[in-house]
Amino acid sequence: MKLISMALVAVAVLAMASAISVSSAASGAPAVGATAPDFTLNSQESKSVSLHDFKGKWVVLYFYPKDFTTGCTIEAHNFQRDLAQYEQKNAVIVGVSVQDEDSHQKFCTKEGLSFKLLADTKQEVSTEYDSVMTYNNAKYSARHTFLIDPQGKVQKVWLEVKPDKHSEEVLAALTELQGASPSR
Repeated sequence: MKLISMALVAVAVLAMASAISVSSAASGAPAVGATAPDFTLNSQESKSVSLHDFKGKWVVLYFYPKDFTTGCTIEAHNFQRDLAQYEQKNAVIVGVSVQDEDSHQKFCTKEGLSFKLLADTKQEVSTEYDSVMTYNNAKYSARHTFLIDPQGKVQKVWLEVKPDKHSEEVLAALTELQGASPSR
C-alpha cells in the first residue's frame, strides 16, 4: 500500500512539473488579440522582408526547426501544396528558422517552394515569438505557428504542431475566422 501511495505521489509530481514546463515554455508567445511583433529578416533571395510588408493580408507565420529535415519538409510541402487556397483567402505563408539564406535558397530549390523562408540566424525573432528550442546543445526555431490578420493582430496560435496535418488545420482556422468577421 505504501508503495502505491509513493507511486501516485511521484506521478502527481511529474504531471505538475510537466504542466509547469509546458506553460512556461510558451508564456512569452504573442497571445491571441495581441499585435504581432514586427521584424525584418532576409529571405532565401537575400532580400529584407518585414512583417509590416504584408499589412492588409493574412499572414501564416510559421517557425520550423531545420531545412531538409523530414518534418520540416513535410510541413513545407503541404503549405506549398495548399498555396493557391491561401492566396484565394488573401493570405501569405512565411516560414522562419535559424538557418541562413543560402540554406533556405537550397531548400526552396530542392523542394520546389515558392513562399518566403526567412533567416533568423541570431534567433531574435524566434525568441520574440517564444519559439526557440535547444536540441543537442544547439538552438533551433520551435515548430510554432501564428495566424495574423490583415490589421497585424494575432488571431490563432499553434504551439503543438503535427507537420502532416498542419496546413489543413491552418486553412480551416483561416476559413472560420474569415467567415466570423466579414470585415476581414
